[in-house]
Amino acid sequence: MLNTIKPKVTLVGAGPGDPDLLTLKAVKALAEANVVLYDALANEEILSHASKDAITIFVGKKMGNHAYTQDQINQLIVDNALTYGNVVRLKGGDPFVFGRGSEEIEFVESFGIPTFVVPGISSVVAVPASQGISITKRGVSESFWAITGTTSDRKLSSDVALAAQSSATVVILMGMHKLSQIIHLFQKEDKGNLPVAIIQNGTTADEKVGVGTVDSILNIVKEKGLSSPAIIVLGEVVRESNKLKGCYEEFLSKEIIM
Repeated sequence: MLNTIKPKVTLVGAGPGDPDLLTLKAVKALAEANVVLYDALANEEILSHASKDAITIFVGKKMGNHAYTQDQINQLIVDNALTYGNVVRLKGGDPFVFGRGSEEIEFVESFGIPTFVVPGISSVVAVPASQGISITKRGVSESFWAITGTTSDRKLSSDVALAAQSSATVVILMGMHKLSQIIHLFQKEDKGNLPVAIIQNGTTADEKVGVGTVDSILNIVKEKGLSSPAIIVLGEVVRESNKLKGCYEEFLSKEIIM
């Protein structure tokens, strides 16, 4: 009997957290999938778009808790594609923004399996935007840096020190465990008064926000109990947010009283 399985792998961006921020193309890809391998940062509500007959496999990685290594995930994608055909690899945000999507594509294609990519809305821009922060604004910020706070060897990216020297907005993902180091680098550049926003679980019902300055944000994080997953935004654009204006004014009033 001839094998009629036609393997195919589609990398799908799940967006920043809010399930309504999934693209229509992503919904269609999920509906056609035989297998869905999904990340910790992909909202599980999104799985409702998959067929009831689809196999769903959690392959998420969190700090100190990895369901699978990256090599194991790569092999799982290939094995499921060869066994079941149409596989969707569902990744938080956009697959190619700190998502190791290109590594997975390269591995899958080495087996001659066709691959496709459905871009996702990246949390780099969507999470700040959800709090009214425009990461570029005429007359305030002409550019932005998007940096991973923790590299593959678990160190702080050397780009943070370079970004601290610029006038650009700096958006750091996966940086909460390195926050004190990040703050130190900005203080070395005499940017203690630079506005900072930290947004935990952005665009979801569990969202928490802390606003302050480089010099005060560590205390605010402690006061509000902020932790990962969170995005760190450093720049004058934080002060420009109408949505956060009340938080920023509250912070300033505390500074004056103190």
